[in-house]
Amino acid sequence: MSQNVYDVLLERGFIEQTTHEEEIRELLGKEKVTFYIGFDATADSLTAGHFLTIMAMMHMQRAGHRPIALLGGGTTMIGDPSGKSDMRTMMTKETIAHNAENFHRQLSRFIDFSEGKAIIANNADWLLNLNYVDFLREIGVHFSVNRMLAAECYKQRMEKGLTFFEFNYMLMQSYDFWKLNQLYGCTLEVGGNDQWSNIIGGVELIRSKEKKQAYGLTLKLLTTSEGVKMGKTMKGAVWLDPEKTSPYEFYQYWRNVEDVKVEELLGLLTFLPMDEVHRLGSLKDEKINEAKEVLAYEITKTVHGEEEAKKAQEAARSMFGGNMASADIPTTVYTREQFEAGIDLITLMVDGGQAGTRSDARRNITQGGVTVNNKKCTDFVRVFTPDDFNEDGGILIRKGKKSYHLYKIS
Repeated sequence: MSQNVYDVLLERGFIEQTTHEEEIRELLGKEKVTFYIGFDATADSLTAGHFLTIMAMMHMQRAGHRPIALLGGGTTMIGDPSGKSDMRTMMTKETIAHNAENFHRQLSRFIDFSEGKAIIANNADWLLNLNYVDFLREIGVHFSVNRMLAAECYKQRMEKGLTFFEFNYMLMQSYDFWKLNQLYGCTLEVGGNDQWSNIIGGVELIRSKEKKQAYGLTLKLLTTSEGVKMGKTMKGAVWLDPEKTSPYEFYQYWRNVEDVKVEELLGLLTFLPMDEVHRLGSLKDEKINEAKEVLAYEITKTVHGEEEAKKAQEAARSMFGGNMASADIPTTVYTREQFEAGIDLITLMVDGGQAGTRSDARRNITQGGVTVNNKKCTDFVRVFTPDDFNEDGGILIRKGKKSYHLYKIS
């Protein structure tokens, strides 16, 4: 192995907390380590938040270590209370199984699951058929309720009321680590920083039950400069599925991040050398846009492929040049009859998702935050017909600096 992947992850800004820093670094430097990361199947696609975790897995696999991607077919039945103010909505087994299958397919684009390289597992295989009394005798005896109640993951829920249903989650996640240790010799659990308490539970379970070494490592969570989780837009989450978030919208999300986050995100979400990351991150004022373009292009290339990244970049550039010819610009299509009858500006913006409500659209228009075909428009009652189309055959509405949308006839 070349450079120790622990140092790579540290330099690039991934590592938040470790259970045994020196031992983990030494282990990753001299052995092929089997580690695992869990993915609860709460939606039918992975998100931008998952992508940071996937990047860490890719770095570790490239360094010769063996990832286990653990699909949460069992734990999703309960729901992790970590960082949540309300109990997770219960999902059917069929929905969870469908979501887990989608996760498997998406993860396969980033991780090599061929023989010996990585493992895909599903905790439904061992959790769904557990005998509760046996589970309590085998696992429950190793957990102190006092310590569990002090864990960060439960603090937010204690005021509103933490159900016993969810209280079991830490035991189940810890059981997963123990089971993967038994089945595959897994010695390291990696997860987002909100998983720290659950990860410690698994490390201590293996150490007390098996008298073997086990370790935990948490990764930085993607947040804005205010500490709010990244990966959300007005339309909802930023998905890795191109059917849910188009490559263009995905590109635009990263193209429009805060200036102060650019260097950090280049380190975490691209494979660019760190000297290039620092060079781009040091650009000031207008030049930071060059770094943002590189960031958006590199992330989109990894997630959607080089061809889609180029198309998204060209579409974004043509937007700023006022050219609407690209098919990759988010578009809402009407019938000729609808447009000939006239459609008001507020309706267009709400239909295209550029405003959540009519009053939101009206406020943006009257405050001067909306341009139509590159001309500012403050007339919220204005109605558009095909006579208003520009040479590319549509109406381009821009809200603020970031939200572009094309409205045209099918």
